[in-house]
Amino acid sequence: MLGVINDILDMSKIEAGKLEISSAEFDFEKMLQKVVSVINFRVEEKRQDFAVYIDRAIPRVLIGDDQRLAQVIANLLSNAVKFTPEGGALRLDARLAGEDDDGMCKLRIEVTDTGIGISAQQRARLFTSFQQAESSTSRQYGGTGLGLAISKRIVDMMDGKIWLESELGQGSTFFFTAMVKRGGKKQADLWPAGIVPGDIRALMAGSSPEIREYFKEIAFELGIACDTAASGEEARSLLKKNSIYDIYFIDGALPDMDCLAFARSIRAEAGDKPVVLMISSAEWSVIEAEARAAGVSAFLPKPLVPSAVADCALGCLGAGRVPAEGESAETDDFSAYRVILAEDVEINREIVLALLEATRLNIACAENGTEAVDIFAADPGAYDMIFMDIQMPEMDGFEATRRIRALEFPWAQKIPIIAMTANVFREDVENCLAAGMDGHIGKPLDFDEVLRRLREYLPEKKTTAAPGL
Repeated sequence: MLGVINDILDMSKIEAGKLEISSAEFDFEKMLQKVVSVINFRVEEKRQDFAVYIDRAIPRVLIGDDQRLAQVIANLLSNAVKFTPEGGALRLDARLAGEDDDGMCKLRIEVTDTGIGISAQQRARLFTSFQQAESSTSRQYGGTGLGLAISKRIVDMMDGKIWLESELGQGSTFFFTAMVKRGGKKQADLWPAGIVPGDIRALMAGSSPEIREYFKEIAFELGIACDTAASGEEARSLLKKNSIYDIYFIDGALPDMDCLAFARSIRAEAGDKPVVLMISSAEWSVIEAEARAAGVSAFLPKPLVPSAVADCALGCLGAGRVPAEGESAETDDFSAYRVILAEDVEINREIVLALLEATRLNIACAENGTEAVDIFAADPGAYDMIFMDIQMPEMDGFEATRRIRALEFPWAQKIPIIAMTANVFREDVENCLAAGMDGHIGKPLDFDEVLRRLREYLPEKKTTAAPGL
């Protein structure tokens, strides 16, 4: 319902000539990752294969309207998921189509699916308000018919164009271009002081040549030395030749070997020191117990994007590190405080726990909104703050916040509740505040922003150098 309302509001702005394009520096890859995080939940529900390719030639920092750009991409991906049957496939490609001497970059985004397809007659009216391919489409699939019309207007305002190629029953590819400017800020280092990526040796085992090649690109971008193997046996040969690696990225669909059996063999040979990461589109909660028992350190969901790989590796390698020479050992000590982290994705919880470990903050984890409400209600005075994910099974973050605020405890109305979500449009922030939240942090999480929120809402009596760091 909120999506329908937002579409109608945007269409009203377009008709009134009030739809505006703003300009600010943004991280292109992190913008894409936020969109992918939102779409992934629906992809997993329909058990679809979702791949993402990001051209390394695209500048990491760009200047433009990232929110409107994300809105167009999210709309195209949402349609691809909606009109592709269970078990189908979709792909997002982002490429640099050109750059002039003034740093103006032409982005070309493609969204391809194996869905129901669109005939030539139907394509002619797709970008018109309140129009879908057929009159029966809204009955079967839902939707307002406004998304593509809004997307076209946004693309036009970005000096681009949008079009599609499709055949009925053969899937579709939507294309659009947009002009943005190369940003001037230096790209932030993905690795903190104390971790030298060039010293890290990784092995990636997976059957898909495309994923292996893309993983090599990601590893190169991160500065990691990486070997790849097309099968479990090839991976074993590399192990015998090159000895032990620091990180193992194992695809959950090896052609000749069960990935968990491979993980067990790595642990048998190398012990607990290496990090073993499982790459899969499977539901982690279903396989977590068995995977942990086999020696899997963490889970990396498909589709892969570079910063997600770095965050996952950092979450496993960064915990417990010693400060590098010249690095300050002083950090915030929040050991006197307890917070609730409501987050349904296991790897996201692990990353937060690892990054905040040095602060000694006491964190109780909830895997959905229902658990978050129950944990708080059981002992409301024990918690000083809540980090609340928005999209969670059983009960989302909005409803969980409303229920906490409705509890008959004075602290229930006062405890700081900070939203954590990839939805960062103005309307999304307003929805968080309307539900009773105190603030908003975008995903993927910026560690400095998390610390800023802790410092903002927790008293300063414990912000001193942490013992032993």
